[in-house]
Amino acid sequence: MILWKRKCLRDGFITKDWDQPVEDWKICYFLRSLQRNLLRNPCAEEGMLAWQIDTEGGNYWKVESLPGAHGTDFPDPKVKKYFVTSYEMCLKSQLVDLVANGYWKELLDTVRPDIMVRDWFAARADCGCTYQLKVYLASADYFVLASFEPEPVTIEQWNDAAWREVSHTFSDYPPGVRYILFRHGGQDTQYWAGWYGPRVTNSSIVISHKMTRNAASSEAQPGQKHRQEEAAQSPYKVVLPI
Repeated sequence: MILWKRKCLRDGFITKDWDQPVEDWKICYFLRSLQRNLLRNPCAEEGMLAWQIDTEGGNYWKVESLPGAHGTDFPDPKVKKYFVTSYEMCLKSQLVDLVANGYWKELLDTVRPDIMVRDWFAARADCGCTYQLKVYLASADYFVLASFEPEPVTIEQWNDAAWREVSHTFSDYPPGVRYILFRHGGQDTQYWAGWYGPRVTNSSIVISHKMTRNAASSEAQPGQKHRQEEAAQSPYKVVLPI
């Protein structure tokens, strides 16, 4: 294990003062080598490329530049654009094939590395909106083995237009995960023609080496719905964009 720790240090995956426990340095090295955002075009730099449009109500999805009308700057200045929804439900998704992205089956079933999901959303200051996010971990035959389904968030009209982050880490999920479905979107609450619904950008799915721990962790708003145990006991299929 000393060899693989040295490799991690050599390649800049850890620093000399690293003091966090790691279960397996060899696995840590390979996971850090593969680590990246598995979602394509997360910040709308390429229009709607790579996104499956599941629902396109009102005036459909649109891409705008930050900060946008009645909006605020994004916390990361490197993010320049966002996707925006309309006055009827707009949902889009990406289906991530983990094996195709270099994560071999034994790794996924035995190590079950942490899967970290993040999304950012905001409302216009002059219009209320409702935002939703659903993330599913699915098997090779598209049965859901675990999911993250926080309650939809409603932001009232005349708000501060601040960008809000929602995140979740899947840990110790059932073996057999081969796909991740990420789906988000929403609509405005005033039913105004145009693009007054929630704005979303900088979404991410990152596979990380697991620190020494047993319980799944989450960082999300109150009211979240985490269905890992229920799904493991009675897997169910979900409509996936395949």
